[in-house]
Amino acid sequence: MSVLSLEQFMTTPPEQMPYDIIIVGAGSAGAVLAARLSEDEQTRVLLLEYGPSFDPDGYPELLYSGNIIAANGDQRYEWCYYASPVSQPDPVYTPRGKTLGGSSAINAAVACRALPWDFERITAKGLKGWKYEDVLPYYKKMETYPLGEDKYHGREGPLPIHQMTLEEITPVQRATLEAAWQLGFARVEDFNHPEANNGAGPNPMNIINGVRVNTGMAWLTRKVRQRPNLTIVYGALTDKLIVEENRVKGVQLADGEQCFARQTILSAGAYGSAAILLRSGIGPRHHLESLSIPVVKEAPVGERLRDHAFYWINFAGKAELKGHEHPVVAAQIWTNSSFAKSAREMDIAISPSHLLPADLSPTGVAFSLGLELMHCSSTGYIRLKSRDPHDAPEIALNHLTTEDDMRRMVECFRLARLLADMPPLRQLIEYEISPGASVGDDESDIRQALAQGVSTLQHPCSTAPMGPPDDPCAVVDENGCLYGLHDLRVIDASILPEIPLINLNPTIIMMAEKLADALRNDIHEERKNGIHQAGKQRQNNETIVRRHSRRRWFSGCGSRRTS
Repeated sequence: MSVLSLEQFMTTPPEQMPYDIIIVGAGSAGAVLAARLSEDEQTRVLLLEYGPSFDPDGYPELLYSGNIIAANGDQRYEWCYYASPVSQPDPVYTPRGKTLGGSSAINAAVACRALPWDFERITAKGLKGWKYEDVLPYYKKMETYPLGEDKYHGREGPLPIHQMTLEEITPVQRATLEAAWQLGFARVEDFNHPEANNGAGPNPMNIINGVRVNTGMAWLTRKVRQRPNLTIVYGALTDKLIVEENRVKGVQLADGEQCFARQTILSAGAYGSAAILLRSGIGPRHHLESLSIPVVKEAPVGERLRDHAFYWINFAGKAELKGHEHPVVAAQIWTNSSFAKSAREMDIAISPSHLLPADLSPTGVAFSLGLELMHCSSTGYIRLKSRDPHDAPEIALNHLTTEDDMRRMVECFRLARLLADMPPLRQLIEYEISPGASVGDDESDIRQALAQGVSTLQHPCSTAPMGPPDDPCAVVDENGCLYGLHDLRVIDASILPEIPLINLNPTIIMMAEKLADALRNDIHEERKNGIHQAGKQRQNNETIVRRHSRRRWFSGCGSRRTS
């Protein structure tokens, strides 16, 4: 139909808006789902997003620039969440995107996929349809990548991927790679080749001519936004689900407005989807009862939060590097520590970047080696502070709180220091700013520095994980259908049962592509079997009255039931 503000949406006659599917959140998953599901002209889709809407070519620089990450903390486009500290002196800044495109509009745009090893871990849990060969077609479907083997890469997908070259990256990034190669690391030409990606090289990026291409641009194109069966509403903060007799009928917004459809999909991200479930009475009983939220379905929502731990080693660079600091992120070393089970378990990474403020260096040039722990066993949680949807949730990331995580990160720290001492990189360094000379090679000192300085790589997941019915940690099945309730799916980073060993965004997009197909197949089967009964639920439209709200009814298809 169009892109509407919440005010415009509320003045639209309900009879003009019968929806089959409501999608909450227009980020890495939600934008993809809306575009794919509305390809079927008979399926009417309502996409709800709290953040602002922009024309695909009209995003502000804070969101489109590949050299700005997390929108510089601008609350118009970013949720500005903070996680509770463990050993850190202050709460941990935990940015999440708030616009069409979600966190794909504020991230570093590194377009690396999860590994076959990641999907072996998922299928080992008994989940079907998640082998590497099952997901590869959807990784290909999502991208346009002109290089590499046809076997592994797509040529006509919505998301353009650019392989950075040595000539395009900065002197610091080149020197870091050269140092790694001198240490014997392999030269990686394609980090998304499943059998040749352990080593060092420039990144594949979804940045084209300096523009970060987010899902709001790539999937929600002008043509898609003009579809008569797709309505996008921005400024719409979802409070909770509306559940009647174990069926999710739709959602209630923060202002009391109610939207109904036969199928509801939560795609509000690892924090947002979990918070909506909890406010809806779906979660741990003790937590819900502590806030006087009636328990609709007891489930381990928010209890298994995972995130990649991140730590900066910061340097003052030589003055002659000034003016050679873009792109801010463009290369990495991705490899395995000595604690990995095999070379296929690439559990640590180091990324040279130019995100440190220049005024922290007397030379006017500062850069960092970012230490990234990809295999994380530390578990955090997300809980509600109150029932108010405007209140930020309580987030605990608990980075480096297991011995396994800490020892891997110590090894990553030492590798970064070794790289900095290799001739290609050493000649560009004035001195190490932090943690600095006070932290030598004594392991206890390194551990203390890591514990006090660890932060987030901004990859939260697993707050409503997939799993088989007998898995006590599982909230949804392999198609994202919530156990114990009908007509609700969660499709975003929340449902990952394990955190992949790399950036999440391409994998979340892939999952949305895959599960959109699964839902479309369910819709097709229901239509074929005669379950599609247009207008059946609207028979009660005149008999149900809610104060301060209107019921917006669906007519159309349904989804597979769960038990």
